[in-house]
Amino acid sequence: MPTVAFHTLGCKVNHYETEAIWQLFQKAGYEKTEYENSSDVYVINTCTVTNTGDKKSRQIIRRAIRKNPDAVVCVTGCYAQTSPAEVMAIPGVDIVVGTQDRHKLLPYIEQFQKEREPINGVGNIMKARVYEELDVPQFTDRTRASLKIQEGCNNFCTFCIIPWARGLMRSRKPEDVIKQAEQLVEAGYKEIVLTGIHTGGYGEDMKDYSLSHLLLDLEKVEGLKRIRISSIEASQITDEVIRVIDQSEKIVNHLHVPLQSGSNSVLKRMRRKYSTEFFFERIEKLKIALPGLAVTSDVIVGFPGETEDEFEETYEFIRKVGFSELHVFPYSKRTGTPAARMEDQVDDDVKNTRVHKLISLSNQLAKEYASRYEGEVLEVIPEEADKDNIEKDYFIGYSDNYLKVKVPANESLIGEIVKVKIDKAGYPYNFGSIVRVVKNEVKQAANG
Repeated sequence: MPTVAFHTLGCKVNHYETEAIWQLFQKAGYEKTEYENSSDVYVINTCTVTNTGDKKSRQIIRRAIRKNPDAVVCVTGCYAQTSPAEVMAIPGVDIVVGTQDRHKLLPYIEQFQKEREPINGVGNIMKARVYEELDVPQFTDRTRASLKIQEGCNNFCTFCIIPWARGLMRSRKPEDVIKQAEQLVEAGYKEIVLTGIHTGGYGEDMKDYSLSHLLLDLEKVEGLKRIRISSIEASQITDEVIRVIDQSEKIVNHLHVPLQSGSNSVLKRMRRKYSTEFFFERIEKLKIALPGLAVTSDVIVGFPGETEDEFEETYEFIRKVGFSELHVFPYSKRTGTPAARMEDQVDDDVKNTRVHKLISLSNQLAKEYASRYEGEVLEVIPEEADKDNIEKDYFIGYSDNYLKVKVPANESLIGEIVKVKIDKAGYPYNFGSIVRVVKNEVKQAANG
């Protein structure tokens, strides 16, 4: 049996696609092995969101070539898409495929084994207009399943290379999304995370069908307990979406809404499509519909030209919104984007100081948010054993409002929905105790 080993860099979408590529190999009779082992085929799924992503991708590619010089080395993903010539130039790389035509990997491998000529299978992503259907009936991770619903982005923010790596917005057919959701539920998943490159933009390229329609259709999937939207832009939080979320029994009490900056002048330079006023109004409207909603966000610190005043505006705005947690990134130059060519690049020391300020604000907001739930009962899905408390049999999982909870449990509860009382709130972890397991109620109701 031939072996294949995978290494994935970058975002959740890449991890999802690696799972899909593995399904193709599995069907073709391959056995999966660890990346550290010698393998017949290596597949490296690369990232290009930062210059560091490119560098890491190159290191990982070289590692495979050293492991087994006779292996077929395949490189796919975003870095492969944007810089195929650079990837092909690495001695030992045999096949390069970008962010589409992944199903051609196996035929390419056969072709390569016959002809021994390197293959560049990267096409023009800007011409792609149809969503590439990649099936993932189940995941190596057994608690939360990702469900990719769209590809590409039309926004062209000045700091971002992604439209060139992923192409323009294209949505997956609703019937394919629903079919895969049903497959995942059948495989035992209770929670599905809707994911994509610009997830909230789903349906923008369709007639008479949008994200809110998809959410309504997913609501009807029997056995599905939780729907989480991996990320949604403020401009995509329409009144219609708020209404659907408000009425839904399954959409969790957590949304990730990228802010990037809390200063209007910086947002303009970033070419983001909203003002802070608009952003605030949308979040307030959501919080009225969903009391206790957890809103997490991304912020870029030290964007070219960011002054002390602009940073202060961001700091104050974040405090005003009251996010439940932030992902803070220092701005890093991405070659090929307009922001990398802007004057007034911010000094690294200034960036770091600002990053630390925002991280400590984020920690404070996270603690404040968690403290509201001390003594409350939340639904948690245990995901993995807590390595720090193995002797106490603690497991770690997420509540529907995205609090990380440690709870005494056992293996059998992994992937199940458990009612947990939060005994001690904190950040990054809350400690809780099990009140009851939800699945038993259903069985008793059915038998009683």
